Amino acid sequence: MTISTLVAILVPIILLIVFRRKGGHVKTFFIGCFVFLFFALVLESAVHRLVLGSPTGAVIQGNIWLYALYGGLMAGIFEEMGRFLAFRTVLRKQLDNDAEALMYGAGHGGIESIVLAGLSMILSIVFAVMINTGGMAAWLETMSGDTLTQMQATIDSLVNTTPYMFLLTGVERLSAITVHIALSVLVWFAAKNPKCGGLFPLAILIHAVVDGVTVILSSVGVPTVALEVIIALMAAAVAVFAYRVWKKNAGVPGNSANEEAAV
Repeated sequence: MTISTLVAILVPIILLIVFRRKGGHVKTFFIGCFVFLFFALVLESAVHRLVLGSPTGAVIQGNIWLYALYGGLMAGIFEEMGRFLAFRTVLRKQLDNDAEALMYGAGHGGIESIVLAGLSMILSIVFAVMINTGGMAAWLETMSGDTLTQMQATIDSLVNTTPYMFLLTGVERLSAITVHIALSVLVWFAAKNPKCGGLFPLAILIHAVVDGVTVILSSVGVPTVALEVIIALMAAAVAVFAYRVWKKNAGVPGNSANEEAAV
């Protein structure tokens, strides 16, 4: 748990330092953080509450293929649109500094890592310490009903999980951050140069495929270790593609860098 917590929290900080030395700006990192929080955790979550709480949502959740397609597309649309809008508005004057794409990706993927993995893993560590020291029993005595049932289920999950499985959270975060940086590169060049505009819908599609495949494989019982290997391979493939796009387009002045009007 501790190792995964360190990976989830320290890797984004290390990337911030590395990309700062490559010419990126610290504010770009935090713009990436804000875009993820707003577009994924606020806007996308609001749409999920509306859609999944409706009769249509019941149909979607009742079919794993529809659920994977819906979830993947929603994540792709909201997060990639957030990237694109950020690049064409608050970061439009930095479009000739390609290092900002990497810095933004580190912020976008980094805050997801900290919020979704780091904080939850810290909570698991706290529970684990309480269980091992006997403090959890006293706390459970203060609970009743559904709260007690849910907490007992959480405890059972922690106790019965094979220790090395907690390491996979850190592995999964490395893959996710890699994908976020790669997708940021694709959307960056789409925002920078209209001739690369096709990279924007491609980024949405890639995001949807990665998330959708993950949901489907999880639902059909693929072993967790095998699943993380598959996710890592997908992340590597996306990173290689983004690297080739970078090599072809980095340093080329963008046609939209000095536009005053944002798309």
